[in-house]
Amino acid sequence: MDRLEGASALYNIPLVLRLSGRVDVGALRAALGDVLGRHESLRTRFPEVAGEPLQEVVAVGEAVVELPVVEVGAGELEARVAEVSGHVFDLAVELPFRAALFVSGAESSVLVLVVHHIAGDGWSMGPLWRDLSAAYAARCGGRAPEWEALPVQYADYTLWQRRLLGDPDDPDSLLS
Repeated sequence: MDRLEGASALYNIPLVLRLSGRVDVGALRAALGDVLGRHESLRTRFPEVAGEPLQEVVAVGEAVVELPVVEVGAGELEARVAEVSGHVFDLAVELPFRAALFVSGAESSVLVLVVHHIAGDGWSMGPLWRDLSAAYAARCGGRAPEWEALPVQYADYTLWQRRLLGDPDDPDSLLS
């Protein structure tokens, strides 16, 4: 759809969480990196090769999600959240995942995550929040999160789907 309709924020899934208390920004940055490393879909770009989109999973050590920390006044917050939520991803070169932390006092912050629909859906936001929460708690405790490796990544699903549906040129395939 991105290539047919042109890039837009229509397929963005913004997640906004009001945080009370002091945020450990270093731990939050590390936790975002942990989540990015755990979920291949969040570190996949979609460049075009010979006119066809291709999935390019960025290596864990090379994938980075920035976390700008922005001080905001009470009247600015809504517009700043909308600005981050409305980011237009260039899926050929950008990861489909962004974050920003808006601070409106020593004990009040708003965390904004934006996931492009190519990398997630409404159902997957629950596991994303749980993983981020677990990683943040671990990082605040001075350690990396301890979680089991995911049994399936998105690329595994796409390979399964391709095997199931078959070749579009085969008139007997499910896809045909």
